[in-house]
Amino acid sequence: MLTNAKGIKFKKLWRTVFILPYAIPAFISLLVFKLIFMGPGPINSTLLNLGLITEKIPFLTDHTLAKVMAILVYCWTGAPYWMALMSGTLTNIDGALYEAADIDGATKWQQFYKITVPMVLFQTAPLLIMTFAHNFNNFGMIYLLTKGEPVNANFKYAGSTDILISWIYKMTKDKSQFGMAAAVTIFIFLFVASVSVYSFTRTKSFKEEEMI
Repeated sequence: MLTNAKGIKFKKLWRTVFILPYAIPAFISLLVFKLIFMGPGPINSTLLNLGLITEKIPFLTDHTLAKVMAILVYCWTGAPYWMALMSGTLTNIDGALYEAADIDGATKWQQFYKITVPMVLFQTAPLLIMTFAHNFNNFGMIYLLTKGEPVNANFKYAGSTDILISWIYKMTKDKSQFGMAAAVTIFIFLFVASVSVYSFTRTKSFKEEEMI
């Protein structure tokens, strides 16, 4: 919204910042982030040298903080795709809709809630559902950044940052639990397929396509 809003200066700069992750292969970005945030990495060293902290921050070894870092890094690697998608979607919204809303006395919030959000969701809802399904199989993200660690004794064969696909990988490669891994795989397929199909059929994009 901000990179497309009127009155925002240096729009090209902000868009370039958002698109930067695409300039580097994702697996390299993930390995770089791992090196940056690991215990003796540059972030902790810099903070220690500046006297801002007295001991190293366990970015990738604390159970909760490791999950937060995984989410933040994923947001970074996914930002270019969503920025390009949303920017194109917002550009295609007819400006006459906002002009008519201004004439009718609608506030900026009302325009956003009643015009922008429905129009954006209409065009991107199927992609949001596909991204939901993709994240169940986002093995590279977890394996390259944390390998599912830190170890959690409460989970069977899984670490604190493992997702289902990395958990299955560990069960097959490290523990030879092929039967259990196969059962979990089938469960994931049934769950993701059911949610995806149901969600697709509920979107306005699907319903209007059926009418056409």
